[in-house]
Amino acid sequence: MMPDNVPLIVGLIVFASSLISLRVGLSVTIIEIILGTVAGALGLKTEEWMMYLAGFGGIVLTFLAGAEIDTRLMRERFKESLLIGSFSFLTPFVGGFLFAYYLAGWDLPASLITGIALSETSIAVVYSVLVETKIPNPAVGKMIMAATFITNTGTALALSILFVKPTLYTLAFIIVSIIVIFLAVRFSHKVFDNPKLKNKVIEPEIKYIFFLLLVFMYFANLGQGHAVLPAFILGLLMSGHFTETSETKVVKSRLRTVAFAIITPSFFIVAGLKVSLPVIISSFGLFLSLFAVKQLTKFAGVYFFAKRYIPDGGGIYSTLLMSTGLTFGLIAIVFGLQSGFIDQEKYSVLTGVLIASAVIPTFIAQKWFLPVHSEDIPE
Repeated sequence: MMPDNVPLIVGLIVFASSLISLRVGLSVTIIEIILGTVAGALGLKTEEWMMYLAGFGGIVLTFLAGAEIDTRLMRERFKESLLIGSFSFLTPFVGGFLFAYYLAGWDLPASLITGIALSETSIAVVYSVLVETKIPNPAVGKMIMAATFITNTGTALALSILFVKPTLYTLAFIIVSIIVIFLAVRFSHKVFDNPKLKNKVIEPEIKYIFFLLLVFMYFANLGQGHAVLPAFILGLLMSGHFTETSETKVVKSRLRTVAFAIITPSFFIVAGLKVSLPVIISSFGLFLSLFAVKQLTKFAGVYFFAKRYIPDGGGIYSTLLMSTGLTFGLIAIVFGLQSGFIDQEKYSVLTGVLIASAVIPTFIAQKWFLPVHSEDIPE
């Protein structure tokens, strides 16, 4: 496939995904991943610009996801969010590790990487689906996002504690992230409330947010870390800025429009391109087993708490969304491959499991388990 054709094909996939999504009534995220997988099987290869745009798309999605969290609701229902999120992390982590180490016969580092990869809930997928899905009570989605934050904090900490060897650059990344978050939370109102910057076609507020996220990405690369967690925390702590006035609400809406038009589709399409169908077919039994482990352990960890705290049909819907994987899971297995802890076959199988977990539970949740009544959860 000629390299000059790649941008055209990616543009076609982005547009076609939107049309198919509207036609079949499923999240465009699912369609983008599926079409990306098909394009990869037909010979489309990722290019450097796609990888960078996809990485930035994941960071933007993570920031937006954090900005959607209702911090008041999270404080009021902290125990519920903590229970759902903690067990959403713990049971797949332990289950994935035990399966890989004792049944698959993988060594200790590869088994730990497997447990970490299976433990996450994809912020990007959950946020994208919730944005597109009309749930009668928005508090259901906010509860899911709050629990997802707890889950992925556990995943990020596990990867950092077990594997990352801190350097001076790592320390610099942490310090810069803290400073940027502090200054942004403290002084962003000077950007959002500045009459000289409001409602301008050049969108200075959106460019300001993009700049902050690019700072995270730059120092994360230096420190061999990842910008997902600080981006999520920044979005969480800045969520108040986006609810104070109608103007700031419009800024968030415009940011979401810009992101979903081209930036975030690149993240999901590239995720689909990472799937190696021949490798998955040759290791299909292992693929199915790991997928089952992720889904069963997520169900065991999430469902009973979600059924109790997210009533009126929200329990199974929440469990299915929290069974998705992609963002932190891909970070973990890419790290494992680059560090020599897993080989190409394990990488492809685990990637396939994450892609399948991003598509199948989401499809089932949207098709058959959308919550209908949620009055018991306060707005």
